[in-house]
Amino acid sequence: MKANVLFVCLGNICRSPMAEAVFRHEVNQAGLQQHITVDSAGTGDWHVGRPPHEGTRKLLGRLGISYEGMRARQFGAEDFETFDYIVCMDSSNEKDVKRIVGPKAQEGSKVFKFMDLLPESGIRDVPDPYYTGNFEEVYEMVQSGCEALLARVKADLKL
Repeated sequence: MKANVLFVCLGNICRSPMAEAVFRHEVNQAGLQQHITVDSAGTGDWHVGRPPHEGTRKLLGRLGISYEGMRARQFGAEDFETFDYIVCMDSSNEKDVKRIVGPKAQEGSKVFKFMDLLPESGIRDVPDPYYTGNFEEVYEMVQSGCEALLARVKADLKL
């Protein structure tokens, strides 16, 4: 079995590419790259084709986490068919994904918020460092959430 994971934020340059890079790093560290694929997208089209934000690149580079080849792309309804887990970085992204996909998005639990992975935190949404500038805070959330997601995916795949 294989699982396809997609992280979604607004512009696909800060939060979702950070989550993509961190989760891919964890998948590779666990030797599960043949079982789990990872991507990211944005609900908006402003940054399509651009690399991750400089703040994301600096943080990932400092931590030795690769973001090589990553370019922003826009989420499309076809992604709902391709991906098994569509992890939205905030409530607004989740609402936009469900609007783009239509009624099918209400079925099952494939579309969910990233912070649903960390219910004990009491935080509903991952803040956008494009506006806050706090990439470290976002990384801490992303790191913890990606660990929880990897455990969930491994359990679902019975790995």
